[in-house]
Amino acid sequence: MSAVLEVRDLRKVYPVRRGVFDRASLVAADGVTLTIENGETLALVGESGSGKTTVGRCVLRLEEPTAGEIVLDGRPVSEASSAELRHLRHEMQMVFQDPLDSLNPRHTVGELVAEPLLLHRTVPKERVRDEVHELFRMVGLGPQHVDRLPHQLSGGQQQRVGVARALAPRPKLVVLDEPTSALDVSVQAQIVNLLRDLQRERGLTFLFISHDLAVVSLVAHRVAVMYLGQVVELGPKATVLERPAHPYTRALIASIPVEHPSQKRERITMRGEPTSPIDPPRYCHLVPRCPFAQPICSEVPAELVEVVPGHSTRCIRFQREHVDGEWSP
Repeated sequence: MSAVLEVRDLRKVYPVRRGVFDRASLVAADGVTLTIENGETLALVGESGSGKTTVGRCVLRLEEPTAGEIVLDGRPVSEASSAELRHLRHEMQMVFQDPLDSLNPRHTVGELVAEPLLLHRTVPKERVRDEVHELFRMVGLGPQHVDRLPHQLSGGQQQRVGVARALAPRPKLVVLDEPTSALDVSVQAQIVNLLRDLQRERGLTFLFISHDLAVVSLVAHRVAVMYLGQVVELGPKATVLERPAHPYTRALIASIPVEHPSQKRERITMRGEPTSPIDPPRYCHLVPRCPFAQPICSEVPAELVEVVPGHSTRCIRFQREHVDGEWSP
């Protein structure tokens, strides 16, 4: 397979003012490096404030990266001019977290899906309405929905419109920012199944941003776990979710509710408060909360290191002590 998206050492810093003469830097993304292959779903996972949405927005240049490289299908996005970026827009699209907020309430949903078709000239103008109907069919909506306003649809239907609009210009990459978090559980399952079906049928490539590991387990091929702007673990879904290497990943998995009281799950409790993203330390950001921290964890920078083929972690202790990619007894 070939890489559709390559993100190299992405950094995003926001200047903040804490007082009249006190200025600092909030580090939202710190040296993020990712690759997504054609037809693959990479899930970017973490708590609110971990930087995952910032990474997604920087990939699409909705936010300007402070540093780093973004390459889409061999073409540099991070260096593209405004004119070049306009030509690239149809190849990278986004599905937003709250479908109603992302849909213009003054236009029918058919008009909203037609807009990117007209803007990017995906099909001849006389075929736009037919293409809108086909896109609606693909996402499970009917002709009766085309002329409705966004507020006349349910939350699940609104998100289906968001998916149809993102697919309209036939993109190579779709960034999905918490696409199911605003929906009921039953509707979440419908949207997840829709995304899986569309990916299989059209060979789509997804960057799937979520805090919900249960949803991630259904859609992802690989998982990248973020904590305070850094990727702390990266690997195949089964490896990361079943044999996590980083304490933060272990804590996230431990917080997932069990399906039955008889099921046992490892209990890991993070202590204290998260490190501030304002001027964070160079050593492991999890040290103040980590129950497994050792003195070396706050003495040397924590680098993302491949511990077994395809599986990387930023945990210094795991890197030193692991046995074939497993925590030592």
